[in-house]
Amino acid sequence: MGENLARKILADHLVHGELKPGEEIAIRVDQTLTQDATGTMAYLQFEAIGLPRVQTSLSVSYVDHNTLQTGFENADDHRFLQSFAAKYGLYFSRPGNGICHQVQLERFSVPGAVLLGSDSHTPTSGGVGALAIGVGGLDVAVAMAGSPFYLAMPRVMLVRLTGSLRPWVTGKDVILELLRRLTVKSGVGYVIEYGGPGVAALTVPERATITNMGAELGATTSVFPSDEATRAYFRAQKRENMWRPLAADLDATYDAEIELDLSTLEPLIAQPHSPDNVTTVSAVEGTRLDQVAIGSCTNSSFRDLSRVAAILRGKTVHPSVSLVISPGSRRVYEMIARSGALADLISAGARLLETACGPCIGMGQAPPSGGVSLRTFNRNFEGRCGTPDGLVYLASPEVAAASALTGHITDPRHLEIPIALEVPEESIVDDRFILPPADDPSSVEIVRGPNIKPLPTSRPLAETIEGPVLLKVGDNITTDHIMPAGAKLLPLRSNVPALAEYVFAPVDLSFARRAKETGGGVVVGGANYGQGSSREHAALCPMYLGLRAVLTKSFARIHRANLVNFGILPLTFAQESDYNRIAQGDQLVLPEIRERLQSGQPILVQNVTRGYSFEVCHTLTPREIQIILAGGLLPYVRDPDRSSVNGLGVASR
Repeated sequence: MGENLARKILADHLVHGELKPGEEIAIRVDQTLTQDATGTMAYLQFEAIGLPRVQTSLSVSYVDHNTLQTGFENADDHRFLQSFAAKYGLYFSRPGNGICHQVQLERFSVPGAVLLGSDSHTPTSGGVGALAIGVGGLDVAVAMAGSPFYLAMPRVMLVRLTGSLRPWVTGKDVILELLRRLTVKSGVGYVIEYGGPGVAALTVPERATITNMGAELGATTSVFPSDEATRAYFRAQKRENMWRPLAADLDATYDAEIELDLSTLEPLIAQPHSPDNVTTVSAVEGTRLDQVAIGSCTNSSFRDLSRVAAILRGKTVHPSVSLVISPGSRRVYEMIARSGALADLISAGARLLETACGPCIGMGQAPPSGGVSLRTFNRNFEGRCGTPDGLVYLASPEVAAASALTGHITDPRHLEIPIALEVPEESIVDDRFILPPADDPSSVEIVRGPNIKPLPTSRPLAETIEGPVLLKVGDNITTDHIMPAGAKLLPLRSNVPALAEYVFAPVDLSFARRAKETGGGVVVGGANYGQGSSREHAALCPMYLGLRAVLTKSFARIHRANLVNFGILPLTFAQESDYNRIAQGDQLVLPEIRERLQSGQPILVQNVTRGYSFEVCHTLTPREIQIILAGGLLPYVRDPDRSSVNGLGVASR
């Protein structure tokens, strides 16, 4: 019996465990990436481990999130990141060089490699056959120290593509259709693998859009085979020598399968406030728009922006619409300049932004109060755009461009102009703005600005956890709810004491104050708690405020891992009725919690306020239990009693 592609890559990198769904495995990590919103903390954590050099084959530090320099904080972080990369053996992608996922795809991603990135959209590189997984920054730090990455062996779901896309239908519509069918929860515990005859007709930029937004399904990652289309992409990037064919066996088996006939799709759109709130563009056509934003790591390739330029050529953006465009990389920016597409965009009235994440994370270009924004991005969570009552729709660049001209959501199939776009056989390749590590690391001094505060430390798990329910929330709470981003707060990512003041600010402005007054406590949540961004600050800052446990119906994968990494106990209700009975402010006690975790006894919760007890569950592996007992992953790997290289808890290579 043959093997699927995901299991082939996992088997090739397996260090520990068996490839049985749900069992904990450890895999070797080839490459890592960080971006500046997560990188500073990740590198402080790596520094605390105490190794002189990263142990991976390739690690890259990108600057693409905190590029809006309204004060000294972001600029100081950039200097820290550049000096750290030079000293510790990382490549450094300078501000303005591009969005990490676009640049990684262009310059570094390799078929069959395992890439770990401190950004939830790291699976973008699955578009060229890499197994690319988004994680928290501490997981990346430990991987850079040579440790394998531990995860629950995922199931593998085949999305079998047949047919071909009709005009004006794109890769964006493929992933929106899957979100419509599967929702933001149904991909949890799966690798989404694409196969079937329809794959061949999809370009690498389209595949990368699909794998990028696989994060919105909750999937561990998504992956396409590496085929002749991949080879042509690598040839255009002048690194064909790094390409190799990679595919599932013809008789491969899967844990689940979905059939998707590409020829049946039409332009789709995600409505506020969730990427899975999907309908056809024609169903909401005519909805008035205030803003259109094109770009982000999802749809900012040369192909995407050239098609937008072709739609806008000779026309004018509607007077009621602000159109902003973010090229994905410096190479994309230069290519649209040299091709003439940039002139078409400017002439039509588009506002060109920096090659950075920008509006996608609320870093500028917030829509007006109550405004409606159509974006080619991957997330439209409430308030993420920077405007609390903003309404954000997600669609393809083609839908966005057509709508920018009319002033309302428009089905591009109404356009009379056919687009026959020829992508150049060779891309512009200019790596001058990716700086290699220093030849002499000892000569490099790490530059630390005053906003870079010491790494917070956590405490070992107490014998008993007790405290109030600081907050009770519902389903689908995102990391944007827990630790908001945006132009005001992202500069504080290196300053946990300052950033912690805003934990749960979109939900309850008093949370931080109450947590400090009570010395911490417990949070209660609904299903899919912690979906969205990989930002570990959504666990790190609550830990700093004294959060000891989170009780939910279910967790999103990355946030659950981040909670464990920072010594916060992730627990789930055995009965949904127990979630319904509990109230904010109730005083809870988890007696003998250390002993119960170690001995495998049921975990008991006493609701002192209401006078009853109930049991909760956990899915912690024996290794994760030891991490929780130690107070988090960093004290765990630094334990000198652990039998590994240099006594640091990291694996030899």
